Amino acid sequence: MQIAQPVQSPLSADLGEILRCLKCGGRLEADTSGGFVCPACRHAYPNAKGIARFVDAQHYASSFGFQWHRYPKTQLDDSEDRQSERDFIMRTGLHPEDLKDKLVLDVGCGMGRFADIATRWGARVVGIDLSAAAEVAARNLADRDFVALQADVFALPFAQGSFDLIYSIGVLHHTPDCERAVKALPQYLKPGGRLAVWLYSAYNPWYRFSDLYRKVTTRMSPGRLHGVLRVAVPTINVVDSGLRAVPIVGRPLSGIVRHLFPVNRSVQRDWRVLDTFDWYSPAYQSKHTYEQVFRWFESCGLEDLHVGEVPISVRGRKPLQRH
Repeated sequence: MQIAQPVQSPLSADLGEILRCLKCGGRLEADTSGGFVCPACRHAYPNAKGIARFVDAQHYASSFGFQWHRYPKTQLDDSEDRQSERDFIMRTGLHPEDLKDKLVLDVGCGMGRFADIATRWGARVVGIDLSAAAEVAARNLADRDFVALQADVFALPFAQGSFDLIYSIGVLHHTPDCERAVKALPQYLKPGGRLAVWLYSAYNPWYRFSDLYRKVTTRMSPGRLHGVLRVAVPTINVVDSGLRAVPIVGRPLSGIVRHLFPVNRSVQRDWRVLDTFDWYSPAYQSKHTYEQVFRWFESCGLEDLHVGEVPISVRGRKPLQRH
């Protein structure tokens, strides 16, 4: 299906200032198709299905393209449920006053779950994703101050010092090298800008059995794995609920089931399957400690470090001037 997309984004002026060629570092210009071209070296970055492409393929992130095309709106907030907004606050420590009128980079935007919140709070947001999920984000937030690009965190098409704020929630631990991914981001902050990341925690032992299963699930096609989980996740939840209703022995037995078969237990059916798929499908998945992440932030010169409400969430600020 052809996707209608205006060539002029609400962020056209911002993009004109910050976009840079990956080949020569030159300033990019918009072309008539909605893509970009470098006047210096003539390298082109085409627009396809409504977004500019700065990578040739999804590489290790194809499962995310599958899941967000399959669940394009499942985790978007609505008038009755603000779960994603609550998650954003707990995982970043950020509030509306921190984002209003700011130019923000969402690293690993997926289908736009958190960019929805940032734009609602008054930010102008550039979302990047390695996967085709960026297409879904562009559609979901077409009426916002938001633009989605398909790009790689290890080769971002931006000038240094471009953004007031960068956040990445639940993404960088799915790259081949989480430390390198985190350290790649501070260069794109303006002086005084802030970086906030949320990563999987290494402190909880419950994931050890899931890591065993991941040796099999990561070799399955996304479609096949999704089909398995659509049956397995509801079944495990029914067994768990049944056991917890048994007097005396029920709860200990339920605890064993939860330990042996880790799946999401959201009250919403689609969330359960989606989040479980999100855990078992990615090619890469690392877990981290606060000590590690603080060390990474400090090695990049970030200061004023804080932790969020849930591990592992860390945010820091780029100094206004070099010490």
